Amino acid sequence: MSSKKVFDYKWVIVGVSAFMVFVVLGFFGSTKGLFIKAVTEALSIPRSTYSFNDSLRFITTAIVNVFFGTLVMRFGAKKLIAAGFCCLIASSVLYSVATNVFTIYAGGILLGVGSSWTTTTIVGYIVNQWCKEKKGTIMGFILASNGIGIAIATQILSPIINESVFSYRNAYRIIAAILASAFVIIMLLLKNKTTTVESEPVKDEHKGHKESYSGSKLYYFSILLCIFFTGMTLQGVCGISTPLLYDVGIDKTFVATAIGVHSIALTIFKFLTGYIYDKFGIRFTSNMCLCASIVSFISLICASNGVLGNESTMVYQILSSLALPLETIMLPLYAGEFFDKKIYGKALGIFVSFNTAGYAVGAPLSNVCYDIYGNYNISLYAGLGLIIFVMICMNFIITASNHRHKELDN
Repeated sequence: MSSKKVFDYKWVIVGVSAFMVFVVLGFFGSTKGLFIKAVTEALSIPRSTYSFNDSLRFITTAIVNVFFGTLVMRFGAKKLIAAGFCCLIASSVLYSVATNVFTIYAGGILLGVGSSWTTTTIVGYIVNQWCKEKKGTIMGFILASNGIGIAIATQILSPIINESVFSYRNAYRIIAAILASAFVIIMLLLKNKTTTVESEPVKDEHKGHKESYSGSKLYYFSILLCIFFTGMTLQGVCGISTPLLYDVGIDKTFVATAIGVHSIALTIFKFLTGYIYDKFGIRFTSNMCLCASIVSFISLICASNGVLGNESTMVYQILSSLALPLETIMLPLYAGEFFDKKIYGKALGIFVSFNTAGYAVGAPLSNVCYDIYGNYNISLYAGLGLIIFVMICMNFIITASNHRHKELDN
């Protein structure tokens, strides 16, 4: 008599996680660039003043993620996600009624808290609990849904935002309604893992075993510095790409189309990043994303200086989608490479904290450069130099990590 195969609920969890990323990042977190020009012109706010909203958002996310390990162990993933959605809905409502920067800043703080408990960190924790194998591929699949969300959200929100001076408020109200609907669905399907894989033997596809040891203090802080600079450069450049392209005269319809291509490419590349990690390891995957960052920055520099404007814009949008996994899927993978599972949640929270602290610095610096010089050129060249520096350092860090693991295995 054949035994009946029991359905593994982890696939529902994977689907729910992907849906959550699709809604939260696709419609809210990753569409902020669409609103910069509309909000600053409607409320007569300098871009550098407005960008402090993003600083508050990312500083909040950084602070909250420092305590992620403690909070998730005490309350569980489901309660944190519920609290996160409440914050996100409140944030979008505040953005929709704001008449001054202080209301916008309050929305930024709530967005920071909500993002901490509904995106990369919580998804990394959930996958680590529910999935034993092919974590890179599964993480890639889940986070790839962000790209699909952006593609759909851009086509829905862009016409609404550009309809009239204050029509961006209607776009935020639509986002609030979508978040509320998603919240109900996710709460019905999501479950906490009662028996975690952390009590089971760890199967690692790249190395025989891992220790919680992460090397010397210099080694440890070098990792954090690289993660900080990565967040700073990617957010500092990618976050201002849309208004930059508008400013240099690239047709808005073409920009919207290019963003749509970017979103599709982001979907593909996030999945491939996880799959490639499972096949080739951390060094190859990290270098692939960092090389894409370098070339994408060069393409945006060309576009901003009128060199093959449309062509450079499209190259930038495609290659930046291969760079962006550095601030999402690569963080859980880095944490898994350098830390034991027993402290995985704490390590992931710290990595995300430093990454988002970089966001908090990158966006304002870029917009200060704009207010001073009337363009983003300084930001682009500085970002290019920093990302080259990060690529060199990360290769030394991975080499040191591999040597340490060999010593422990022997």
